[in-house]
Amino acid sequence: MGTWGMGHFDSDTAADFAGSLDDAPPAKREELIREALGFAARTGPEEYLDADDAVTAIAASALLAAQKPGGPQVDSVYGPDEPLPPLPVELRELAVRALERVVAAESELRELWADAGQAEQWSAGVGELRAILAGAGH
Repeated sequence: MGTWGMGHFDSDTAADFAGSLDDAPPAKREELIREALGFAARTGPEEYLDADDAVTAIAASALLAAQKPGGPQVDSVYGPDEPLPPLPVELRELAVRALERVVAAESELRELWADAGQAEQWSAGVGELRAILAGAGH
């Protein structure tokens, strides 16, 4: 899995996503975040969601939550180094749908955390992120 912790950027895939954001021109960063969220959100409940797509959706959601007033800051050294433009508030709904899909059945990432015996702790962290994005100001 290339994962060393439960933080939103504690995996090779999430760190690579952050690097892609850093490498992208500032005007393209919102599009990359929208694509990461949209792919997971559009995956139907009967379709298998690949772990890398789920990880990327979680990382994108964490970046969106960080821009919410009072939201948790991304303090991982593996997160993006370059500043993100202000992201549209309407992306929060897309992020909520993506996170719901990440923890649903037919999610490889959920299965991997279950196999590691940490599914409950992991899904609680994703749930906290979802609650932040779905909360006041949504």
